[in-house]
Order: sequence, then structure tokens, then C-alpha cells
Amino acid sequence: MTLKSQALDHWIRSDFREMNTVLEESYFASSDRHSTQGIGASVKQQLVDEGRTLIVELLREGNTDEGFDSGFDLLGNVGFYMAACRRHDITEPSRESRSPLQEASALAMQLGASLGVVPRFASCHLETHNYAVDGVYKTFTNLNDEKIFLEYNTRSVFAFIRASESLRQILPLGVSHPVTYDLLLSAKQSLEDVYRFNQLLFEKLDIDRFFFCVRPYYRPHRVGLHEYRGANAGDFAGINVIDLLLGVCQADDPYYSQLLVDKFLFMRPEDQLILRDCMRRQSLLDSFLHASKIEGSSKNNWFVRNLTLFLEVCTAHGNVAKQHHESLVSKFIDQPATAAGLTDSSVITASGPPLPVLLKGLKKLCDMRCALNVGNEFKTRYSDIEYLKDSLK
Repeated sequence: MTLKSQALDHWIRSDFREMNTVLEESYFASSDRHSTQGIGASVKQQLVDEGRTLIVELLREGNTDEGFDSGFDLLGNVGFYMAACRRHDITEPSRESRSPLQEASALAMQLGASLGVVPRFASCHLETHNYAVDGVYKTFTNLNDEKIFLEYNTRSVFAFIRASESLRQILPLGVSHPVTYDLLLSAKQSLEDVYRFNQLLFEKLDIDRFFFCVRPYYRPHRVGLHEYRGANAGDFAGINVIDLLLGVCQADDPYYSQLLVDKFLFMRPEDQLILRDCMRRQSLLDSFLHASKIEGSSKNNWFVRNLTLFLEVCTAHGNVAKQHHESLVSKFIDQPATAAGLTDSSVITASGPPLPVLLKGLKKLCDMRCALNVGNEFKTRYSDIEYLKDSLK
């Protein structure tokens, strides 16, 4: 990291965070917590000017990339600045044809293009690749609820990754291998960890603080001419690897494949490669289905032992999906949006569409992960899961 990159990083970790905190406290204390108008004009201008000054110096310096981690970290810092400007309505994509943050856009696009990712901050900048200095990692504010949200999300993400790695290690072994049982058990335990971390998050996180002071930093905004959706906690390969390898979601499903296409550039390049590889693999569900149709296999000890545990892993994955939809989405987004009369607002969701449209899509994804019987509405693996359950009787 060059000296000028270090200067921006120090600012993000200090004055930038302090200014955002001051503004958030002012918004939260106002009668209309959703509005930023007429509040903290001098602080907003200071944030814009100080950030621009640091970024101009980086542009003058030229190519600051010293390897992927250095360039990726710098992209995150520029992205933090642009996201904060969007949060405070300094920029707003519906009233602009291009981002007014010209220098920041130029640097972000240079970095994004060279790295093969979107030119804005992604969730991994806050979670899996958020370097701590003396025990303190990067945040937008000093608010305790932002720290709670990030720390428990990060724990859940790593647990998802552990589960996905266990499932990937089964591929060269096959579903009948004795060690496959151990790997399925590891995946199940990791998914149970996700559920436990999420439960702790939901218990500790203040609904209003999250809705009004944390979530707004994840809004869509323009970089140059183009508007990019906000960062999403699901922008990592692990959760989709689990979907695909368990077989509850399929890469050739039009709805699910569109989700994958939309998220690829929000992931680090190595995550993109992992996900592409899993898209071409036979799922464990299909492997068990194939084995079940071989005469006498259902009476084999390995089949009963490994399939029983595989179905438990599917149940654990579905439980997490249901927990996310019924607790986080409903309790921390839908209900406060309804209470504040913001259901139809265009700035509620990180992904861009109106909240009712987003909720419908998330419910569909949840049903697929739970392998529910939804009739002819869309395709799930309900019938295949039931067939395998029956084969154990």
C-alpha cells in the first residue's frame, strides 16, 4: 500500500467514520428518521471535500495496484466514500445521468476493470476481507449496531464457506465413500453454526438502528454513467455452492441462473471461479438419486448412513433460509418499512427493485432452498427429496 493509499485508508478509519456517525445521530434524533434533508450540510460538505482531495492525489499518483489485495482494499475505500455520499443524498441516481463524484468514479472504474469486479464496495470489504488494525476493522460509523451486524454476518459467512468446502471435498470421493459421512457431518454442523450466529444477531440487533442507520449505506448508486446495485451479504460463492451441490437449486433454472449472473462481479475473482466450477458439477442429490435406482443399493449400509445425513444437511440449509426470510427480511426490513410508510419507496432495497418485488423473489428462493411443495408455480426438488426419503423406509 502506497503512502497515498494509506492516507485514504486512515481517513476511512477515522474522520470519515466520525462524520458519518455525527450525521446518523442527527438523522435518528429528527422527527423523520428517513430524511436527510436540511441536516448536517457543513459535515456533508467536509466529507465530500476531504474524500475528493485524497482521491485526487491517488489519481495523480497513477496505478497504485500492488497486487490484488492492495488494489481490492483501495477499491473498497473508494467505494466506502461513494456509498456514504449516496447515503447522505449527496448523490442520487434518479436525478443524475452520471455520478457527480468524477474523481472517485474514475479511480473506482480503473480498479474495478483491472480486478474483474464491480467498481464499488462489495460485502466482502466489510466481512471476509476487512482488515483490522489494533483490533478495529473498517465500518461506516461508530454505531454499535453496525458492529453487531457486521461481526455476526462475518461469522455466518465463514460458517457457510466451511459448509461449502466440506461439500466440495465430497465431489472427488463420491457419495458412497465412508469419509463422505464425515464431510456431510461437517457441513451440517457448519450450517447449524450459521443458524446460531443468525439467532444471536437477531436478538442483539436493534431494528430501528439497523433500518435507519446501517441499511442505507448499501443503496444502489452510480459510478460514472452506470448505476450499480448495493452490496448484499450473500455476495460470496459459498451459499450458492451449497445450493448447487446439495441440488436444491439448479444452474439451468432460469430464475436461479439469473441470480448467479447478477452476483458474479460482486464476488472476488477466486469466488467466481469456484462458483463456475460448481455450476457444471452433478449435485449430491442427483448422485443419490442415481444410486437409489441401482438394484439393491437402498439396502447398503453406506446408502442408508450417508443419505440419512445428506437429508439432514438439506434440512439444515432450509432452516437457515427460512430463518433469514422470516427473521431478518421480515423483522428488520419489511415490518419497519411498513411502519414508516416506506414500502413503495425506491430507496429501501439494496438491489434496486421495490420492496414487494424483492420480497416475492426472496420468498421464491427460500422455497427452493427448503424444497417445498409449491405445485406448478415453479420448480423445486420436493418430489426428489420425498423419493429419497421413501427409499430409506
